[in-house]
Amino acid sequence: MDSMIKGFALTRQRTRNRPPTGSPAGYCGSALKSIGRCLLVSVSILLPVAAPAHEDADHYDRVHLSASAQTRVQNDIAIATLYAQEEGSDAAALANLVNTRINEAVELVRQHDAIKLQTSAYTTSPVYHKNRITGWRVKQSIRLESRDMTLLSDLAGKLQQALNLQEISFAVSPELKNSTDDQLIGEALQVFEQRAKSITQQLGRRDFKIVEINVGNSADHYPRRHYEAALMSSGKVTAPSIESGEQMLKVTVSGQIEME
Repeated sequence: MDSMIKGFALTRQRTRNRPPTGSPAGYCGSALKSIGRCLLVSVSILLPVAAPAHEDADHYDRVHLSASAQTRVQNDIAIATLYAQEEGSDAAALANLVNTRINEAVELVRQHDAIKLQTSAYTTSPVYHKNRITGWRVKQSIRLESRDMTLLSDLAGKLQQALNLQEISFAVSPELKNSTDDQLIGEALQVFEQRAKSITQQLGRRDFKIVEINVGNSADHYPRRHYEAALMSSGKVTAPSIESGEQMLKVTVSGQIEME
């Protein structure tokens, strides 16, 4: 066999682009009638000669796979958006009315430490009729966020005496999401490893190693309840009902293994 390989190497130096008809691969195929074994021998001989020294070694028997874990969690944060809006011919007078109503709302909300407050979206825009400016519309919004949903509901009811309720939405707090993601990552990694072992065993390989792995997460869109714009009420307003509901959190682990 050694003499056969030496003969093959000498012949290959004369004709690099095509193997000779009397190469060891051809001889082995006819003499041993073992195509699979001869192919492995041929590759192991040819690769070191054909591949330049600076190139990385080729990798074989790599498999891409993924696994996921998911669970439903209770939304523990409620978010309410309310606004004041006035429309008329005097933009300055309208701004004064909106500012007064928003300032009164802010003073009321600040009495409750459990409510996070943010003012936003102050706009003054023209009102057109037949391509002519006939008036002005002034609007400003406030955003309330709290884990105390009962308090948020009661406060929204009080604020509706002066403001309009635009929407209520719900979210999972960062703390709950992070702790849930950590648990799901562990579960997804276990599934990934079990799946890798199963593939390796079914293909008759001895072992595997992880070449690359990626972890990603996702969540449902936050539930939202929209309210039609209505004139502010001069009397007491019943607090809006709040049901936070649940959303799905999911973690996906994807990667590549190399079997040995």
